[in-house]
Amino acid sequence: MHIGFIIASWEGMEPQKSSTLAIIKECIKRGHKVSILYTTDLTVRNNVVHGLIKTIEKMDKIPESIVSFHKKVTFQKRMTALHAFDCLMIRKDPPINPLVLNFLDAIKDEVVIMNDVDGIRKANNKLYTTTFHDPNNTFLPVTHVSGSKKFINKTIDESEAEKMILKPLDASGGKGVIVLEKNAKENINSLLDFYIDEDGDKYVILQEFIEGADQGDVRVLMLNGKFIGAYNRKPAAGEIRANIQQGGTAHKYTLTESQQRICKKIGSKLVADGLYFVGVDMIGDKILEVNVLNPGGITNINRLNKLKLQREVVDFIEDKVNEKVEKRIELEYLLKRLNELRE
Repeated sequence: MHIGFIIASWEGMEPQKSSTLAIIKECIKRGHKVSILYTTDLTVRNNVVHGLIKTIEKMDKIPESIVSFHKKVTFQKRMTALHAFDCLMIRKDPPINPLVLNFLDAIKDEVVIMNDVDGIRKANNKLYTTTFHDPNNTFLPVTHVSGSKKFINKTIDESEAEKMILKPLDASGGKGVIVLEKNAKENINSLLDFYIDEDGDKYVILQEFIEGADQGDVRVLMLNGKFIGAYNRKPAAGEIRANIQQGGTAHKYTLTESQQRICKKIGSKLVADGLYFVGVDMIGDKILEVNVLNPGGITNINRLNKLKLQREVVDFIEDKVNEKVEKRIELEYLLKRLNELRE
């Protein structure tokens, strides 16, 4: 199989932390051809979508160390039509340029794309949870999204909560997340001026502060609608954000029965939307976000539980590709029989 990965930067990867690199190495170990490409390398040649891809050259011996593997990989560059891939994984932090998805629209019927292009369109990381039906906020926190400073101010004034979370809609990795305290109301307008522009093109999320947030959150990895692993992210001293990029630390964690039920509840919708590999962020029994573009956590979960989750991911990729091939063969056979009957 030829498996491609749309990434931000090979050089910028942190080998011991990168879930993407763990999956790439597993693909190489199984003998698959692996290529990477950047969004800026997408192009159209004579109405066919191509990419300037970098294919990993065959290695005499695959290093056991992930650091050595990353360092010793060499590439062969060439322009290639993207329909030559069997599978493409989008592994780039949000936001993603909508034009990238337009490029991939041309090949989505021929190539397994993870996650599905239309699913990604639906699933802006912080808005997708609004599609879950939870009118009583049993597993979703009270959440407001707006580009209006007037609305946000009114909502804060009307809230009985002493603390709320404010964060930009289009950021990732915990960037811009702050705790709003009602007794510091005089600072809120200044903050909103920073977050929301005059043209109304920037949106913010105002969310209830969940008790226990100071103990961090839980990252749950889900594959094909089922959870495959989880870990607790605890914030650094003086921080509210538990993201690893913001200095958070990883700790072993076992999902509670109620958390398992919640994950099971949303699993079928994730699969229906083509969101096969996602990261769900939870505090207690509340879902904060569903990360669909570049969910991380494989390396931490592996280390804490002596697992190799990348094997499950590559197993799934192989199954999806084989399933697509079988459907194509079946369709070709039916078309052939139909033509024979017509003759």
